[in-house]
Amino acid sequence: MVSVILGHSDLIRYIEEQRLRISPFQRENIVCNGIDLRLGPELQRLKTTRKTFDTRKKNDFSLYYEKEKGIEFVIGPHEKVLLCTLEELALPDDIIGIVGLRSTYSRLGLSMPLGFIESGFRGQLTLEVMGGSFPLKVYSNDRIFHVVFMIVSPSSKTIYKGKYQNQKGVTLPILP
Repeated sequence: MVSVILGHSDLIRYIEEQRLRISPFQRENIVCNGIDLRLGPELQRLKTTRKTFDTRKKNDFSLYYEKEKGIEFVIGPHEKVLLCTLEELALPDDIIGIVGLRSTYSRLGLSMPLGFIESGFRGQLTLEVMGGSFPLKVYSNDRIFHVVFMIVSPSSKTIYKGKYQNQKGVTLPILP
């Protein structure tokens, strides 16, 4: 079994056949072996606090997160924020995605753990980004993220049906 990364022409074909759906879609966001995604119009700042967040109990999220909406955001030095993509994705049962920052934003000091998009996922992506050594202003609608799509061979018998299915905007953790 071999996984294959979708190249430019395969990405176009998958999108035209609506096997891979991206909305709103801009053809110029398809690059060599992936698709750039744009920053959505909101973020959630992780607050610094000494109050313990208990993953097994109900928490007041306002103690830990601060929501902002707008067209521009300043990410402070070493600040952690949750961002969302402008685009909504819908992956078929034979495709997964790996998402990271575009290299320009990494060179500006931002960092982000790689994210994985499960086959069958639908919705906007919520991604954690950490600021660098200096404040950085970013703008909604700018291409900040990059996704590489891979074929799962054979097609997955179990697709994503989790708690973040159909999420819109920045989605905070959903705990039991």
